[in-house]
Amino acid sequence: MANRFLSLCVLASLLLLSGCGIIDMIYLPPSEDTAQEIFEAANDAMGDKNYVRAVELYNKLRDAYPFSPYTIDAELSLADAYFLDEEYELAAETYKDFESLHPRHPSIPYVVYQTGMSLLNQFRSIDRATTILDEAYACFKRVCEMYPDTPYVASAQEKMARCRQLVAEHELYIADVFWHMKKYGVAWRRYEYIVKNFSDVPDVSGHAKEKSIVAYHKYREEGSQEIREEREGSWKQWFKWL
Repeated sequence: MANRFLSLCVLASLLLLSGCGIIDMIYLPPSEDTAQEIFEAANDAMGDKNYVRAVELYNKLRDAYPFSPYTIDAELSLADAYFLDEEYELAAETYKDFESLHPRHPSIPYVVYQTGMSLLNQFRSIDRATTILDEAYACFKRVCEMYPDTPYVASAQEKMARCRQLVAEHELYIADVFWHMKKYGVAWRRYEYIVKNFSDVPDVSGHAKEKSIVAYHKYREEGSQEIREEREGSWKQWFKWL
């Protein structure tokens, strides 16, 4: 009898414990992933080129564990994920935020270079404003002047030349628009501006120089024609009066 009672007690205890476990599974929230687990999962997503998932996880880590030792690396990797996903505007802003928050971080030369790349990649066509190219050029110039011993200098120099090429082509495009509108005086001044300010882009400045000469002659011819028309008009009025 005693053994039977003991068995019933044990069974009841097991059922109670099992019931508590079931209740916990249903009603208690699951344990949160650690900062390390989230960081590793985000890195795995990057390795799989699942950049949308990586962005989600890096943001989750940054928001849930702002003081974790993994958070700084996550912030930089977040910018890289945006860049690799071709979200260049978000990438540029995230790189800039990283530099503001961690100005002495050893990766700052890379961050400045990547900021320039994110800006350069936003430029779409020579008929658009070139402000973003000026900003990109400034980033690449900073890399060359402030971090001359880093491996990003050679590429930064190439990208500086690329920015200058695009800006020069934009200026030439504007000058040609005035040319086709037969506003030769404005076109001539635009071509002259290119010749004076973009000698480092010889293909564009050379073409502008040739067009400048022709535009100037057409501009002078227009002026002479206007003078002749004014004179002829005054003569006609004089003979009409007679």
